[in-house]
Amino acid sequence: MNRILKKRNKSEIGLSPDALIFRGQKKQEDVLLRLIDFDPENLIENNLKSVKEISEFQKQDTITWLNIDGLHNTSIMQEISTSFNFDTLVMAEVLNTDARPRIVEYDNCTLITIKMLRLNETSNRIIVENLSLILTKTVLISFQEQKGDVFEPVRERIRKQKKRIRNGGIDYLTYALLDIVIDNYLYVIGILGEKIETLEENLLIDPNQDVVNEINNYKRELNFLRKSIKPAKEMIFSLAKTDSDFISESTYVHFKELEDNISQANDASDNYREILSDQLNIYHTTISSKLNDIIKFLTVFSVIFIPLTFIAGIYGTNFENIPELSYKYSYFIMWFIMIVIVIGMLLFFKKKKWL
Repeated sequence: MNRILKKRNKSEIGLSPDALIFRGQKKQEDVLLRLIDFDPENLIENNLKSVKEISEFQKQDTITWLNIDGLHNTSIMQEISTSFNFDTLVMAEVLNTDARPRIVEYDNCTLITIKMLRLNETSNRIIVENLSLILTKTVLISFQEQKGDVFEPVRERIRKQKKRIRNGGIDYLTYALLDIVIDNYLYVIGILGEKIETLEENLLIDPNQDVVNEINNYKRELNFLRKSIKPAKEMIFSLAKTDSDFISESTYVHFKELEDNISQANDASDNYREILSDQLNIYHTTISSKLNDIIKFLTVFSVIFIPLTFIAGIYGTNFENIPELSYKYSYFIMWFIMIVIVIGMLLFFKKKKWL
């Protein structure tokens, strides 16, 4: 299955860019609508049965966060688009789970898309989920492909009446969600990094094909990781510079913090790719050194036996009259000469530091 660039369905070719078609993989049966509405003093947290229930919160002077888990139901997406009077391009972008991370401003909202990452530690494979955020004046809508607990720390901060998030506004809530996503980048890279650094010890102790396979697997995962981090970095830097009506001046300071974190994640992924390349070089150097040692041994072994073969060849010739054959001690003399030659050659090789 393609991971870097997913194969498009032929039926999608030529469709209008604002067509409400789910372009992704269905990851759960039902679409869940979870709502949190709060201000500094009050908190309402509900699971909604329909999009219509959100209308009463749109008019209130509170912070409303609507989280959608599951994107495959285009009817619900159409209801959301109609209820908030979104441009059809907004929801079409949300339904495209392969979309590149970016920020797009519209008349009545700002759309932010980014990839969320998690690591399956059993298979050491990175799993990617698309996250879309739509900022309006009073409501933040987040779209996830499946239900997860990645944003639970933000919900806990809201429940525990943390002043900064309860007083911060829609834009600060957006920052809090993006901050968790990028922190998770660093967490995933950190886990991969520990395993990559452990490989070097195994490489020096026992350089074998299994270690090389692991190195290649980690290189593949890091390349897949960079596919999400590179455009996310561009999006975060654009977000920190954009002049949006839905983001206050005080929040831009926090977006600058995101720049530092995403840059750290990007640099770390680059560094670990270089480490893996160095480890492959170490492996090939070690194998070449071992091969050279084997060739050297075989060469020395062959050179030693060349004169012995010569001597044995003389005494193995098929002539009737060989003077030395009638001498009583010829056999022992031959062995003495052969042993002297072997010892002499070994001493000579050692002197030349060939051994």
